[in-house]
Parts: sequence; structure tokens; C-alpha cells
Amino acid sequence: MNTRLDGRVVLVTGASSGIGEATALALSAEGARVAAGARRADRLESLARKAPGEVLALELDVTDQESVRAAVAKTVERFGGLDILVNNAGLMLNSLIVGADTTEWTRMVETNLLGSMYTVHAALPHLLERKGTILQVSSTSGRIASAYSGVYAATKFGIAAFSESLRQEVTTQGVRVVVIEPGFVATELTSHITDPTMQAAAQEMAASMRTLQPDDIANAVVYAVTQPEHVAVNEILIRPTDQTR
Repeated sequence: MNTRLDGRVVLVTGASSGIGEATALALSAEGARVAAGARRADRLESLARKAPGEVLALELDVTDQESVRAAVAKTVERFGGLDILVNNAGLMLNSLIVGADTTEWTRMVETNLLGSMYTVHAALPHLLERKGTILQVSSTSGRIASAYSGVYAATKFGIAAFSESLRQEVTTQGVRVVVIEPGFVATELTSHITDPTMQAAAQEMAASMRTLQPDDIANAVVYAVTQPEHVAVNEILIRPTDQTR
């Protein structure tokens, strides 16, 4: 077994499925001690059983600052510190802007953008202490906005802006900031879409290409966080070969 992260402590949000679950397992395989957070805590027990190393399952709602602070505190209490934060929790509810259910906008902003910010805020003192790494899972929608995904794209553009500001603030203190922008990945993300037309369009898009798998993104995460301390991989854009934009 590779142990490039032997003894390092990682907190992964949105770890109950998809990219988050694959990333938690990949980092565990590299020797990390993993705190896996998600709202669906029951799924985390299954993750803990599959992981080759120690996993702390945490019920975590990133939209709730108290929940975020408690998850970080429990991680540090259990493992003695924090070296890597993987901000992965996300929600995609694509729809037309005209006539949209704006409560879905609020949910996306609170989960994707504010949730990411809250988690950074809670974890940052510990990451500064250990000269750690913050990895933000964004999207190709954080580079190119398209019709029907305006609010989702806005949250991902927001992550890019926040992450670059954060990078400039902490990089000279030894904390690295990485943004990963996946294209179309075969996960549950599109199943959150409530608009039947948008849901069908997402399924049609997935069927039209060889989509990325969660493990593909997890491998990119492992690459970024195992670089020598003087190397900061700040951005990784990763699309399916078949995806044009």
C-alpha cells in the first residue's frame, strides 16, 4: 500500500457518495486518517467499513455553521490536528431562470458557496498551524456558464473568486489552495434536479459521452495533495475527452 499521506489528517465534506466517497477512500489508501462528513450519516458507516484506514464518520450539514464548527472540532479532537480539507459538498438544481423556484437558488448558494466558505473559516486556524492544504471541488461551470445552470454556475464562479483571494492570503504561510474543476462526472448530482426537462437533458448529455468516474477526480485530488511542500497545484481542469465545453 502507498502511504504518501501516512499520518496526515483529512476532512472530506459531501463524503456519502460520488466524488466525496471516492476521494475519502483514495486518501485513506494513501495512509491518511479521514474524517468523512455528510448529512446522510448512515452511508458513512458503509464508507468506514470499506476504507483501508481509520475513518471518523461525522453527520455534517455545511449550511449550518454550528454543524461545521462541531465537525472540525471532532476531527481535531479525534486525530490531533488537521492537514487537508476537501470541500466537496455540492448541489446542482438546474432550471430556467424565468419562473424558477428561487428556494432552489437559496439552497445552492447556501450549500455550494456559503457552505464551502463556512468550512474554510472553521478549519483554517488548524490548517495554518500544520501548513496544510485546502482543496475546493468546483466545476467546469465555474469557468463557462451555460443556459439553465446560471445559479449553479454563479456559485462555482464564487468558489473560484473566494479560493484565489484565500490563496493570496495564506500561501506565504505555507497553506496551499487547490481548485479542481470536473466536467461531467457519473454521480448522483444530476438526480437532485427537480425540473423533469432539465433532468432528461442531463441524462441525455451523460449518455452522449464517456463520462468521468468519481475515481478519476479522486486520483487528481491525490496528485494535488501529495506534491512536495514547495509545489502548489492551484488549479486542475478535468473533462471527459468527449465533452466539448
